[in-house]
Amino acid sequence: MDDTRSEIEELKRIVDTARQEIELSVMFHETWKPAAYDGALQARIGTSYATHAFQIIRLSLRRELLLALTRVWDTNKQAVRMSLIADRLRNKKLFEALVQDRASRLGLSSKFAPDAMRNTLSPRRDEILELIAKYSANGASFEVLEKLKMLRHQHLAHRQLPRAPVGPTESNTAAQQQEEGAPPVWATDDEIETFYQDNLKIMRLLLSVVLGMAYDLSEATEVYEHHAKYFWASARGERTEGHPDYRPPPAASE
Repeated sequence: MDDTRSEIEELKRIVDTARQEIELSVMFHETWKPAAYDGALQARIGTSYATHAFQIIRLSLRRELLLALTRVWDTNKQAVRMSLIADRLRNKKLFEALVQDRASRLGLSSKFAPDAMRNTLSPRRDEILELIAKYSANGASFEVLEKLKMLRHQHLAHRQLPRAPVGPTESNTAAQQQEEGAPPVWATDDEIETFYQDNLKIMRLLLSVVLGMAYDLSEATEVYEHHAKYFWASARGERTEGHPDYRPPPAASE
């Protein structure tokens, strides 16, 4: 097997591994959303004993989402790296070999098949590179990825000691300054949502270009959203009717 063929096979393995991480992020995110935004669900939980476990589950799902998303943007050479995927797709020789590989797998005898495949894959490749560049150094949203990595390194994958005591603060306040001893500025929910959606789009395009798969992960979100709806439908605090420990309040005396 020549070097180019070996690199194509490696690229396929990287993309498939990234797919597994992004699928995990979909599971975590779609299960987390009702716990974060469903007012009726939060009202059923209320301030009962069940609230403690509810908050732990919600926090855990959010934590695992952020870990899954940032893993595919690692810089470790042993890990999945979006930067490596971008480097492979920018390589003209490798991309042309990928075009020929995809065309040959279609089993078409026409000499125009590679040209048609190239015309199809090139715009998708360019869109992938544009989205990866968005979160790379000097990209429009590079700061978002840096904030997520800081959160992972300091609080999720590791537990860093605080440099100085800090008071309570609103994590979504953009005016916070990352000065010595000051609390860091974390990514907002809107920034995380955009990053999540961009990762789904990158993955859809990569699966199409590299693996020849028509798999839109945004459609998979509907499946997990549907499952989450039925799970959370049964969640309620013991002060809410329907809970096995629910006791109706005593009738008011006349």
